[in-house]
Amino acid sequence: MLTRRAVMMSATAALALSTFPARAASAAPASASATSGQGEPLRLTLPGPSGPYPVGTVSLHLVDSSRPDPWIASRPYRELMLGIRYPARAVGGHRRAPQMLPGEAAGFAALNNLTGVPADKVDWAATLTHAHEGAPVERRCGPLPVVCYSPGAGDPRSLGTTLCDDLASRGHVVVTVDHTYDASAVEFPGGRVEKTVLPAEYDKASPDPERIKALLQKTIAVRVADIRFVLDELPGALPRALRGATDFGRIGVFGQSAGGYTAMQAMHDDPRIAAAADLDGVLADVQEDSTPGNLSTVAADGVDRPFLLMGMDGNDLSTVPSWDAVWRHSRGWHRGLNLRGARHATYTDAVALVPQIARRLGLPRETVVENIGTIVPRHAIDAERAYVAAFFDRWLRDRDDHGLLDGPSDRHPEARFF
Repeated sequence: MLTRRAVMMSATAALALSTFPARAASAAPASASATSGQGEPLRLTLPGPSGPYPVGTVSLHLVDSSRPDPWIASRPYRELMLGIRYPARAVGGHRRAPQMLPGEAAGFAALNNLTGVPADKVDWAATLTHAHEGAPVERRCGPLPVVCYSPGAGDPRSLGTTLCDDLASRGHVVVTVDHTYDASAVEFPGGRVEKTVLPAEYDKASPDPERIKALLQKTIAVRVADIRFVLDELPGALPRALRGATDFGRIGVFGQSAGGYTAMQAMHDDPRIAAAADLDGVLADVQEDSTPGNLSTVAADGVDRPFLLMGMDGNDLSTVPSWDAVWRHSRGWHRGLNLRGARHATYTDAVALVPQIARRLGLPRETVVENIGTIVPRHAIDAERAYVAAFFDRWLRDRDDHGLLDGPSDRHPEARFF
């Protein structure tokens, strides 16, 4: 996602590696609680989902004993935390889940990838989602398709809450994945927190381009292995209340930045995945989206199943060589569009949160533009929700999207097809 670092690389690179170098001297402090200035830290809100169902949620801790953790040599197994969103029958008496647990919030604030935003002015643990903990699943609409979400490099799974809650409210089971030691911080049962190692790994690899390429390749390989493990284990690991409500014969994956790359590569590697959506993720092991070469196998081979590419303003087949490659080599249905005025982080919860922070702290307009572009936040959220839902409804539920994916629409004039 967008960031302010001393060494600026492409904010749209597959792994958002601009999160790795040391902070610039002008960077805002990044403690987890308000330690300077006046007043209480800000409490932020997220937009409510737009689908017909309320949303329930549960968390799930998975352990992959078949592989040692690829980032921490001393750990003989790989651990993951998942969030599962689903349409609920009723939510009365079930509290709204926080966007981040305290340990996750502290790690997110410490990394502070938001340009010009003083992280110590925000209570990141206070933001509530619109998903209700342990609410009963809605079973009247039959077994539900399963969609996995992978976040950008260095980001927690919770930074895609707006899109994931909305997709669940429309009738999907959405499984959000924290890629441990990649995500800013992951909090496990009992309060143990594991923080990202990516900044340190980048420091070790830099400035050798071959070592940086190897780090990019490893990061995606670990993530794809995580997705495959989740799909292997989830049918038997679901909480009892969700069993029988999911259809693992209809699986999709989507993600932002490195998560978009992960989604596409996972579909290439795993025939169980029926459809994938890439939200502004380059499909090559490069540090700039516009750099040719170092194609992933999904870009070099293409795929035979449906995919959707959604980019920031200016990202299309003529500017992102890896997108052009996957487009030319694919035999399945595919569509591509970008949003006028959008930036890389427009496809995360930053689009809802940064304008609130800027308005309440009196930050300059440039702060908002640097993070999420000039697009009207509400328009960006509406368009992202509409196109992601239309895509998965079409390919996982056989639902008519009334032509939304077939060309320009007056409903979303910011969307430009390519």
